[in-house]
Amino acid sequence: MAAATGRLQISGVTRIAVDLPEDIAKRLETAWRDVSRGALEAVALEGYRVGALTRDQVGRLLGLSLWDTEAFLKERQAYLAYNEEDFEQDRRDLDRIAPR
Repeated sequence: MAAATGRLQISGVTRIAVDLPEDIAKRLETAWRDVSRGALEAVALEGYRVGALTRDQVGRLLGLSLWDTEAFLKERQAYLAYNEEDFEQDRRDLDRIAPR
């Protein structure tokens, strides 16, 4: 059975439906209990990992506070992509707006 998807736009919210083969749905129910919530978390997590969603958007999508969002991402090892170049830019920005 091929997976089918549908999209429906309702007052600022896009509803997405996914049809799953029964055996896969049962397996996901065993792992996640709430398949809809598990799928939503998976979308939020992957969106964050690929840079399509910000931390704030992940929190909004999942209805989490800032700290609960941080904990959610940390538990799933989805860390902020932050390198030395980002650090240097942040330091320059801070020096510019708050000189010593």
